[in-house]
Amino acid sequence: MTHLRKMMLEELQRRNYAETIIDCYLRAVEDFSRHFHTSPDRLGPRHIREYQAALFHDRKFSPNTVAQHLAALRFFYTKTLKRTWSITETPYPKKAFHLPTILSQEEVTRLINAARPPLHRTLLMALYATGLRRAELARLKVSDVDSQRMVIHVQGGKGRKDRDVLLSAKLLDELRQHWQRLRRKPSVWLFPGKRNHASDHPITPKVIYLACKRAARRAGLPDGVHPHTLRHCFATHLLEAGADLRTIQMLLGHSDLEETTIYLHLSQRHLNATASLLDSLKLKDESPQDQ
Repeated sequence: MTHLRKMMLEELQRRNYAETIIDCYLRAVEDFSRHFHTSPDRLGPRHIREYQAALFHDRKFSPNTVAQHLAALRFFYTKTLKRTWSITETPYPKKAFHLPTILSQEEVTRLINAARPPLHRTLLMALYATGLRRAELARLKVSDVDSQRMVIHVQGGKGRKDRDVLLSAKLLDELRQHWQRLRRKPSVWLFPGKRNHASDHPITPKVIYLACKRAARRAGLPDGVHPHTLRHCFATHLLEAGADLRTIQMLLGHSDLEETTIYLHLSQRHLNATASLLDSLKLKDESPQDQ
């Protein structure tokens, strides 16, 4: 580990950043350094602007991804090197807003049924039943499953926040089958890593990502389906079933209700309940040209 990497890591840890953010920020600064074949403490605003342009035009990164790289560089220069940062010289790109892909319940069924091996089926069922992020699911502990209250405790989720999510009877039964399949019963992690699932460490979020992508391919679903799609489906299908936004916000762990309102755009129940203004007009059956 280089001295600069160690300094940045310590600054991130002192501020209690999540492990996923720490890893993302460190990799972004390393990528910036590799791009110019120079230590990042020898680079400045001109290099940052060139790098930002390269991310857009050469590597075709989305505005959101570029903004994440800039956030990492800003942290490095302002917190690690104690330098100034000019928003005017290095502006953040305007973020793009896209509605997420939503699967129907029939498509979710096809996705789960296409999962191989059984562990992958369990993971996809858990994603859809709880609305967890893949990093949260990967780090679930055996003690987090509360079959008495029928909830799953999420400890240290995004923003270092704890919350409880739903534990359905069907998911509980699937988790018990998963437990029976394990040759070595884990003492800590619900989903131990390595091929034989006997590791003292949990599976990585990438395992869940690949499980979803491979199942989607077998099920003949669009390429854009990934683990977070099931989180979006969880929220949208709950909204369509009559759950209120505040409850969904709590289950998803959103800090702001505005984050949750995106699902109003996706709910067929809410879209279909809105009357069309065109349908209210009394128009002639034919246009003048047809007469």
